[in-house]
Amino acid sequence: METVTEGKASVLKPEGNEVFYNPVQQFNRDISTLGIRAWSEIYQNSNRFKKRTAEGEVKPFIDIVEALSATGLRAIRYGKEIPLIRKVIANDMSPSAVEAIRKNVEYNEIGNVVVPNQGDANGYMHQRKAEGLRAHVVDLDPYGTAAMFIDAAVQSVVDDGLLLVTCTDLGVLAGNSYPEKCFALYGGTTVHSDACHESALRLVLNMVASTAAKYGKAIEPLLSLSIDFYVRCFIRIKASPQTVKLNHSKTMVVYHCNGCNSVTNQPLGHVFEKPAKEGKKSSGQLKYVPAVGPKVPGDKCQHCGSSVHISGPMWGGPLHDQEYIDKMLEIHSTLDPEVYGTLPRIEGMLTLARQELPDAPFYFSLPSTSHVIKAPSPDMTTVASALLNSGYKVSETHCKATCLKTDAPYEFIWDLLRQWCEKNKKDPMASLKEGTPGYNIMTKPSTSQVSFETNEQAKEMEARRKSKLVRFQMNPTENWGPKGRAK
Repeated sequence: METVTEGKASVLKPEGNEVFYNPVQQFNRDISTLGIRAWSEIYQNSNRFKKRTAEGEVKPFIDIVEALSATGLRAIRYGKEIPLIRKVIANDMSPSAVEAIRKNVEYNEIGNVVVPNQGDANGYMHQRKAEGLRAHVVDLDPYGTAAMFIDAAVQSVVDDGLLLVTCTDLGVLAGNSYPEKCFALYGGTTVHSDACHESALRLVLNMVASTAAKYGKAIEPLLSLSIDFYVRCFIRIKASPQTVKLNHSKTMVVYHCNGCNSVTNQPLGHVFEKPAKEGKKSSGQLKYVPAVGPKVPGDKCQHCGSSVHISGPMWGGPLHDQEYIDKMLEIHSTLDPEVYGTLPRIEGMLTLARQELPDAPFYFSLPSTSHVIKAPSPDMTTVASALLNSGYKVSETHCKATCLKTDAPYEFIWDLLRQWCEKNKKDPMASLKEGTPGYNIMTKPSTSQVSFETNEQAKEMEARRKSKLVRFQMNPTENWGPKGRAK
């Protein structure tokens, strides 16, 4: 029997594939341990926390349910590496998996904290709720989709507790071959563009938000990451029927052009504050109304004339919380790289996620956008400078290299590329056939004047790209990936 050491845990892995284990997922487990620690420190400083003694001491209080535990490695790591853990339930419905968990708990001498349990994940979480037991953290890391576990999970976590969700079915969430399955599992369809991985995150968040809303609970995405072959979301669950009302305005559909890849976001609702009475600064009352639409003129793209497809509904709010990421980075600086083997990449991913624009859904790829008009791709500093010089916001994305997030409309992005081609004497018209998306875009007149003078903020972005931050996964092993399901 093979022994696997990861973090502060060592587990006995059965031969063959009876119990699922993927070494590439160490990054997932490392950042999850860090994420729970960050949540714990923020939770302890909140008004809701009542566990301090008269002397200010905090006794172990955190209960974690790992609903799909497999070898128990993650649960054992949580028990050994996270301060103030009271109990970790390592649940799995497979008898061979639970037997492996029992052996690993005994091997790590942590039976006082980690408790193996055999049972259906949904049944076990519902049973805990019926018994009045709720966990501070519920972790869902299934093989494939987590969709069928969300209902039980959102009911099983305490108010202001943490829900961690992994989905590895990116062929459905981010692909273009299974729209019917994506809608069945996640209640929406994905955007078929370079931004499909952010679309996957937004579909998962919307599924969790709509499920939690049925029980008067709202979600606060703390960290939402697209990682290799899966997505991982860290979500605070908050009992707040008032906040649930904001779901209407935080949900959107997306109009996506299949010719030039331009996107237009259409919120489903709008919220505003009612006018204050005379003599008062604020009414303190919100009005919820349907949004006005559609934001596109018809079924043809206004930029290139191609067909426009509708995606969603999906989450339209922020993906991350900066306070939470700051706390993660603070704790990250104290961790031992000998124990946490993926610290460099964690720092890179968190740094990128922290600087992402919170109010600009999706990103565009410079190479793909330039390919539409058959022109060379401008460098990122030039494009970022042009956007910033015109008063728009811009950032990179953790999802994909050579991509930018911005609040600029696509009208301006196409003006930028037209004028860059003219300035650099790059005439792509000879390569464009009449009637193609690129031809239709390049033959339109520009409506904005673009300045390509190098912007200081763009230079800072360039310096970050040239730094030694590890941002994207390099192939760690031969034939790495999601691995096969346990037999």
